[in-house]
Amino acid sequence: MKRVKVFAGAFLCCFLWGSAFPAIKIGYERWGIENGETTRIIGFAGVRFFLAGILVILAGSLICRKWLIPQINEIPKILLLSLFQTIGQYVLFYLGLAHTTGVNAAVVDSLTTFFAILIASLIFRMERLTLRKMIGCIIGFAGVILVNIDGNGFSFDLLGDGLIALSALCYGVSSVMIKRYSAKHDTVLFSGYQFVFGGLIMVLIGLVFGSGVPVPGEGMDITPALLVLLYLALVSSVAYTLWGLLLKNNDVSQISVFGFMTPVSGVILSALMLGETGVIGWQYAGALLLVSVGIVIVNYKPGLWDSTIGRVTEKS
Repeated sequence: MKRVKVFAGAFLCCFLWGSAFPAIKIGYERWGIENGETTRIIGFAGVRFFLAGILVILAGSLICRKWLIPQINEIPKILLLSLFQTIGQYVLFYLGLAHTTGVNAAVVDSLTTFFAILIASLIFRMERLTLRKMIGCIIGFAGVILVNIDGNGFSFDLLGDGLIALSALCYGVSSVMIKRYSAKHDTVLFSGYQFVFGGLIMVLIGLVFGSGVPVPGEGMDITPALLVLLYLALVSSVAYTLWGLLLKNNDVSQISVFGFMTPVSGVILSALMLGETGVIGWQYAGALLLVSVGIVIVNYKPGLWDSTIGRVTEKS
């Protein structure tokens, strides 16, 4: 029963994250945001995450029947988490998505799983870096390389794919931080307040550099624009809070195995909602297959393969 609940929760998170790829693109259109309008993009993201944080705090307070208020010693940790999970990850993500397709972004963003494994193993020493994990990471990276090969060879747009990859690196760091902090702190509280802080910083960046708070484009209907923004806020508030609870009660690698559903759902939903079906072919299918296989290998636990680098353990 526990595994069924974990699967259901992880599937919901990944579906919501996958739907964010086309939803953000649609949000740009509804709010009249052009690809080169950097500060408006950051301001739009900031409003989204500030709303997400408010929703998380309100929901958590209602469930606990008291206001969720961080203690003084928790504030520095919340700010540090927000630096990676919201500010770093999503400033890079939103800017990168403005310069690449939703389908491409969904595949490149799958690097989050591999970054999380490598960071947990090499930097935080929370897990062993095994031979199978290394093989899985290599296969996953091969999928990302495949999706960036065109008629002229390997093509990697730094303003698009590069920023998405850096965003995935920030998420890899934040996922390990969530695991560590959740052992002694309220996951819901941390999730809500780091969104609020990160959202405010992003809105301030937009205001300071001249774009102000985003408003719908001239002649555009305000209702669809607000609905898209609200949906994106719900995606963040529901998915990240639930994912944080899953990380709290399970190993990073055990939860990361479900991450392959994010690029799959992201590619499918982007193709359907953005009309990008024409770009899907053997190349994207092969990339998704490699990414999925890599993630499964990273998290699979056959006794023979559980070996540290340079040593293969024997079955007892």
